[in-house]
Amino acid sequence: MQSKKSETATLAGGCFWCTEAIFQRLKGVQTVTSGYSGGQMPNPSYQIVTTGQTGHAEAIQIEFDPKMISFEKILDVFWATHDPTTLDQQGADVGSQYRSVIFYHSNLQKKTAEGIKGRLGKSGIYKNKIVTEIVPFISFYKAEEYHQNYYDSNRSAPYCSLVIDPKIQKFSKLFPNKIKS
Repeated sequence: MQSKKSETATLAGGCFWCTEAIFQRLKGVQTVTSGYSGGQMPNPSYQIVTTGQTGHAEAIQIEFDPKMISFEKILDVFWATHDPTTLDQQGADVGSQYRSVIFYHSNLQKKTAEGIKGRLGKSGIYKNKIVTEIVPFISFYKAEEYHQNYYDSNRSAPYCSLVIDPKIQKFSKLFPNKIKS
């Protein structure tokens, strides 16, 4: 639930366990919820989303304090912590549910996302074309409880140590002043 002191960002950049773990550590972020967005089926389950038949992406919904962190800075972290040039894939996670998407909540968010995507595309940072979708937010469905706070609850799990830990380390090196204490 959004208060007057917060704004919402909804992003998909691969497995929601990874993106949730990163954004939970970002100063100015109040809450991060893992879920599904961008599809046609209301109230999907993880089992049906993994088939790729719902159109949903594994996404996170972020409530953040715009006085502490801007939407632009949220997107800076988003772009830097996943590969926006791989279509329907992040690492070994393959399928449309792992696509890169910014679900904008306002015209200002849309303009900001398109501006950054354009600048990054022209910068030469990426060898390949950025395939991140920038689409209007329609709905978000919270994932099952066992997906929430997954990394912090399962740090010894192989996926956490092999996939999420390196992403958090990368985030920590790129944004040392943006990490919650």
